[in-house]
Amino acid sequence: MIYYLLALLIVLLDQISKWLVATKMAIGESIPMIPNIFYLTSLRNKGAAWSILEGQFIFFFIITIAVLIVVIYYLQKIGRHDRLLGTSLSLIIGGTIGNFIDRIFRGEVVDFIHVYIIRYNYPVFNLADSSLFIGVALLLLYLIRDSLKKDRKDGN
Repeated sequence: MIYYLLALLIVLLDQISKWLVATKMAIGESIPMIPNIFYLTSLRNKGAAWSILEGQFIFFFIITIAVLIVVIYYLQKIGRHDRLLGTSLSLIIGGTIGNFIDRIFRGEVVDFIHVYIIRYNYPVFNLADSSLFIGVALLLLYLIRDSLKKDRKDGN
């Protein structure tokens, strides 16, 4: 149950932050938070990361439903028994639903987190994207840890 509450918290924070950006900032407006490092920049994205597959709503709908079914299945089956896996799957669920809500109700995703890493202008993203990224990173850590456990168990 705690994992679903985490996913719900992610969705709520994501949607509140996007609502604030969408209602308080003009598209293209940028507010420096830490000059040359971190800005709030109001953008819209009709595709996936970096605007790839723009306008492919049916594709995103099918993929999103499929991903949610698989991730919830694994959360129910094994994720609730392992804190790292459960947390990673919760973050993936929350991020997936956050962007899915945007696609359904806005027809586009609200992006607003804009960072510069050294001199690299990183593409603008949102809290749902961050949740997905962290969730996938934790999932990779889980898989590595699980693989190492199996190797030790097998005597390799």
